[in-house]
Amino acid sequence: MATNDDSHLWDQDSTLSRELFSATPVQLCFENVNGSCLRNPYSPGPRHILYAVFGFGTVLAVCGNLLVLMSILHFRQLHSPANFLVASLACADFLVGLTVMPFSTVRSVESCWYFGNIYCKLHSCFDGSFCYSSIFHLCFISVDRYIAVSDPLSYPTRVTANVSGKCITFSWLLSIIYNFSLLYSGANEVGIEDVVTSLSCVGGCQVAVNQSWVFINFLLFFIPTLVMISVYSKIFLIAKEQAQKIERMSEQTAKASDRYKVRVAKRERKAAKTLGIAVAAFLLSWLPYFIDSFIDAFLGFITPSYVYEILIWIAYYNSAMNPLIYAFFYPWFRKAIRLIVTGRILRENSSASNLFLE
Repeated sequence: MATNDDSHLWDQDSTLSRELFSATPVQLCFENVNGSCLRNPYSPGPRHILYAVFGFGTVLAVCGNLLVLMSILHFRQLHSPANFLVASLACADFLVGLTVMPFSTVRSVESCWYFGNIYCKLHSCFDGSFCYSSIFHLCFISVDRYIAVSDPLSYPTRVTANVSGKCITFSWLLSIIYNFSLLYSGANEVGIEDVVTSLSCVGGCQVAVNQSWVFINFLLFFIPTLVMISVYSKIFLIAKEQAQKIERMSEQTAKASDRYKVRVAKRERKAAKTLGIAVAAFLLSWLPYFIDSFIDAFLGFITPSYVYEILIWIAYYNSAMNPLIYAFFYPWFRKAIRLIVTGRILRENSSASNLFLE
């Protein structure tokens, strides 16, 4: 969530760093407009590279997460409470790619905002809402995996579609209500009016957040993070114990019921491992940004613009990573992609296709 959005774009370090790469003099975002922001363009080489890198991430986030959504929603075999949570998470990442990343690309490369004041605030709201929605989804997914691994046989009766729906509703409503209320009420600007005034210019999109709300933002990230780390630590210990039991059982003649428990345990552990990797990727992507935002707010926004841009784009790229993780670890997802891209999902009864290897 870009809580300080472009508050760093106009500091002295930003200007100096851009001039090192720039072959053109300093310009204005809007020529002949009083109060226009400075535009410090990159030279053509770095400019094209940045557009290619940011554009690739945007396309990957949109197309990859759209494939995840289509796979889970279309194929009945994938209709499960856990997968509904994954689909909703993919929806949040898809919306980041659709409503946030394209506009952030232009802002980051051109150092100007050309999309109007109304969408500036919406862009920041979307950014924060989808970020927190993702972390709440991942937190619920980690709890879901813990129940599935610790008690796989009773899991279907404990985690139902209704429970999954409530978790999804909570994740979306809390994140949207919080971010829109914060930014549209102006509570984020209380006590830092001088900073807000200094950042105001035509062609800028600076959303400054005071120390109190930066602290709350950090807690909303940090608390679910602690929950996920704690839960996955327990999952690791349980998986280790189960592996030892399976090894002992393999040395004996196991009953049919025991063999079934072994298959279920293996399946749930694999799902937990894959989603654990997705959680780790999210935390590694967003943690540097949140730490920097937290420290920066208490030190007077001293982070150089180029450092801020690197951190925020590492975080944005997380929205493109989950589909790659699923494609690498889930054979059913790879098969679903083949059916989608070849158009075979348009055939009659394609939703009943078997995606799992026998």
